[in-house]
Amino acid sequence: MIISIFRAFENYIKPFARREDLKPPENVFAFIWFYISQAKAPFLAMLVLGGMTAAIEAALFWFVGRLVDILATVKPGDGWSGLLAQHGGELVGMLVLIAVVRFFVTLATALTDQQVITPGFYNMMRWQSYMHVARQSLTFFQNDFSGRIVTKVWSGGQAAGDLVTSLMESVWFVVIYSVSMLFLVGGLDWRLALMVILWVAVFSALARYFVPRIRFHSRETAEAASMLSGRMVDAYGNIQTLRLFGRDEANDRYMREGFDLYQETQIMFTRFITGVRASMALLSGIMITSMAALCIHLWLEGRITAGAVAFTLALVLRLNFLLGRLMTQFNGIMRNFGTVQNAAETISQPISLVDAPDAKELVVSKPEIRFENVRFGYGRERMIIDDLSLTIRPGEKIGIIGRSGAGKSTMVNLLLRFYDVDSGRILIDGQDISKVTQESLRSHLGMVTQDTSLLHRSIRDNILFGRPDATEAQVMEAARRAEADQFILTLSDQRGRTGLEAHVGERGVKLSGGQRQRVAIARVMLKDAPILVLDEATSALDSEVEAAIQSNLERLMEGKTVLAIAHRLSTIATLDRLIVMDKGRIIEEGTHAQLIARGGLYADLWNRQSGGFVAADAAQ
Repeated sequence: MIISIFRAFENYIKPFARREDLKPPENVFAFIWFYISQAKAPFLAMLVLGGMTAAIEAALFWFVGRLVDILATVKPGDGWSGLLAQHGGELVGMLVLIAVVRFFVTLATALTDQQVITPGFYNMMRWQSYMHVARQSLTFFQNDFSGRIVTKVWSGGQAAGDLVTSLMESVWFVVIYSVSMLFLVGGLDWRLALMVILWVAVFSALARYFVPRIRFHSRETAEAASMLSGRMVDAYGNIQTLRLFGRDEANDRYMREGFDLYQETQIMFTRFITGVRASMALLSGIMITSMAALCIHLWLEGRITAGAVAFTLALVLRLNFLLGRLMTQFNGIMRNFGTVQNAAETISQPISLVDAPDAKELVVSKPEIRFENVRFGYGRERMIIDDLSLTIRPGEKIGIIGRSGAGKSTMVNLLLRFYDVDSGRILIDGQDISKVTQESLRSHLGMVTQDTSLLHRSIRDNILFGRPDATEAQVMEAARRAEADQFILTLSDQRGRTGLEAHVGERGVKLSGGQRQRVAIARVMLKDAPILVLDEATSALDSEVEAAIQSNLERLMEGKTVLAIAHRLSTIATLDRLIVMDKGRIIEEGTHAQLIARGGLYADLWNRQSGGFVAADAAQ
């Protein structure tokens, strides 16, 4: 029964339900409402229950005062019978409110907060934020620390939920409590109500002064914190490079600069918190003594009873505690607000590379590729690809050669539609790739890159990216064809997982460069896409392993349209056609023999090679 009740609340919000529009507004209040609006009922329930809790708490103090007055009218000798005879109905009403109503309100509040909002809303916001950010372009991720982006996605959901629940549990509670107190003491004497109004007014003035400043500095602190987190993740993620070059001291200085900036923003933030606490201490001291003096004066004049004095002072002390806690909690509230604001700036960014509204699935029967007058420059004035036109026939295998910065990798990135061309168009089987869905486009291309990184998952999971529905036998066959099966069988990780179950570490750091490359080749072999892109696919392999899998790569290329980038020209010399690029243009093309006979750039590169190797491309 109890478990069923828990499950009913826990399943109210479906955090992973599919939603088409994942982009929230950039304005922080609209950003929060974007997610809150998907769970309006639980938050409305929290609003109502929070108001009821505050009203009940104020009533409890009134009960104390009323009980003092009741006891003053009953003779002790009359016993319980005399007490119940005179005031039984009123006492039963108090008992029901305290023991029954208060219990169910508290239970409902806890269930809504802990079983609905905490697991449902928080994870819904994190999931939708992750989904939206994960679909951003490569440029988005290249322009920021991955650790910083992760921090914003994760902490944004937590901070938004904490902010809203804090507002309801603190601010809304104080509002309802203050209104309830105003009516209770106002019924005794209007001057008591005026004192409460004055107290709340001065508190509001202090809040109006401090809150915007706390909000500004909390945002600065959140930005500095995410920056520092990004630097730390970057340092830990590249710890081998730091060790290799012995740059610990230089990196420590770099990190210290981040810590100094964070500490500076934090100090400015905490100064205002100290100001808040001092101001509240002064205000509460004045108001408590003033209210106590007024109550005593009214009692001396016979205008209120001793019970009224008791519950009024109890209400005053409780209000003082609530207002003090509220102002102190503005630290957390504004910190959360700043965190949400900081996260919103990143999460709400529109996706720059999207499918066309009427995008269709790419259908490939003849994998022909055409570049038609393509120009592209990463937003710069100088074009990296400048008026490039090229047709690759179905089943043709071409090699792309050129000096560093010639535009070879950029050309491949445009084919994969990691970026949109500035002008011109790219067609596959006669279909403009900007008019088809990105997922269907990339499902028809298999690629092995020079800089292979794997996910920190099992070997099996990494290979299955090629074809998620593949059988165990197909996975092992792909590994065998990539000459990876032997080393896979010897793998084990720190948790005792072996073979295909062994995890490879972040970016595959537990494997050698050649092992990572062979897993990547196995993945593409399993995918078996009609278009194959090889960007230095065998660069990380030693000569013996390269020779062993070269024949397998040749079998993989059978019947496929192939683009191969290579610095070791001997690996592509036998392809159908070689394309030589320079400054974003095609300056030579032909077979190996034709280009050697022509005596141009290709022949020069060939002659200058030592073992058929050209200096590696810089990132383009």
